[in-house]
Amino acid sequence: RVAERLAQEVEGEDGQQDRQAGRDVLARLLYGGRISLAVGFLAAALAITLGATLGAIAGYARGWPEAVIMRVADGMLSIPIFFLVLVVLASLGSTLPNLIVTIGLASWMSTARVVRGEVLRASGLEFVQAARALGASGSRVLLRHALPQAIPSTIVAATLGVAQAVLTESALSYLGLGVQPPTPSWGNMLTDAQSYVFSSPLLALWPGLAILLTVLSFNFLGESLRDALDPFRGARR
Repeated sequence: RVAERLAQEVEGEDGQQDRQAGRDVLARLLYGGRISLAVGFLAAALAITLGATLGAIAGYARGWPEAVIMRVADGMLSIPIFFLVLVVLASLGSTLPNLIVTIGLASWMSTARVVRGEVLRASGLEFVQAARALGASGSRVLLRHALPQAIPSTIVAATLGVAQAVLTESALSYLGLGVQPPTPSWGNMLTDAQSYVFSSPLLALWPGLAILLTVLSFNFLGESLRDALDPFRGARR
């Protein structure tokens, strides 16, 4: 009888509220962290791969490839990433693959500009010019000599990109265009907690705190890596 009564309550008009009240917040917080971080890492990996490839082509090929790539990057940078992703997801649907791909494709521009600058700088170094003089092919010069000079900056960009992707995913999930219930993420946990913000404020505190600490941690890690990988950065300021 008790089981039947509980089943009737869950299926009743207040069922959604009953299910929300009975959820394990810690379990959802941990599982939602897996989802949010997976989106962050995969989207950042896509953005870094695309940005590094296009930036290397622009920096080494010069001419019209550089002009086309950089004008596209400048045009996309003029549009806020969040609103660009928002429009695309509203059109294509809020599935997890769409979320990852859209964030990644909307975030490559900064990496491309950084890698292009590093490749341009490396192209003027003596050992790169010596490799050209010895008859090394263009692809060998780029992959073996010029592109490795951009690895430190790319690592820093990847670290900061994860933080940006996690923040974007959380905001989209909060608005209902990111990870969809019942799959938890930190963003949609904040959405669920809106109804209980006065009666149970901790429901909103924990996912909000998780987002804050994660983004701050990756930003601090990126700054530390930048100082460690480029010890002369401070002297150049």
